[in-house]
Amino acid sequence: MVPGEPSSPAGPASRPQAPGPARGVVGVDACRAGWVGAFLPPQGRGPARVVVAPTVALLLQLGEDVAVVGVDIPIGLPDRTRRQADVRTRRLLGGAKASSVFTTPTRAALEEADYAVANLRNRERAGMGLSRQAHALRASVLEVDAWVRAGPPCPVHEVHPEASFALMTGATLTTRKRTPEGARERRAALASVGIEAPDAPPRGAGLDDLLDACAAAWSADRVRHGRALTLPEEPEVFADGIPAAIHV
Repeated sequence: MVPGEPSSPAGPASRPQAPGPARGVVGVDACRAGWVGAFLPPQGRGPARVVVAPTVALLLQLGEDVAVVGVDIPIGLPDRTRRQADVRTRRLLGGAKASSVFTTPTRAALEEADYAVANLRNRERAGMGLSRQAHALRASVLEVDAWVRAGPPCPVHEVHPEASFALMTGATLTTRKRTPEGARERRAALASVGIEAPDAPPRGAGLDDLLDACAAAWSADRVRHGRALTLPEEPEVFADGIPAAIHV
């Protein structure tokens, strides 16, 4: 499958954000130590400066002033349904890689620390079970949720690195990101759009986390300049009032 550009029925290009003078973007991904951020300069190309921090708020304080944040974590939590952002991004990726987009749990399920109780809450509200992988991310999801609701210093958009890599190359990548072959393919995809990823990740992050953060930064730059796809075209808004869409 070759993903579409902004004319694709999957969604239009997002509106450009006000870039601001000499401000770059940052892509953020969860990692063992908390969060890894890849900061790109104002031109959206060149060497990525990578930072690791225990919280996403501290990550931004340790990096440069940025115009847009792209983060690989659900933003806008559903009440009683599955998000169209997840459905549309799976459709974009197709094949085996569609499974890399997990179904975002309902807010009620994420607020339960016990997996069995969370699974029950999700079935009650959305009519479907909850994967352990999705529940394992609850602390990261709730951290970003609280941060976004408190008012971050710049626009924050949800992204998905596998979708980002697919648009960079014109086709969904089939390699696994934690393999040497997968790392080489993703590094080459970043190089093709002018992004230089560091040779090795900082302490507390994996190489796959580093490359995903760089891909997230690429999508953040596309948001900044109004070139990103918005999935779905009109973001959903649930009870939390936060627009829910994945930007690629």
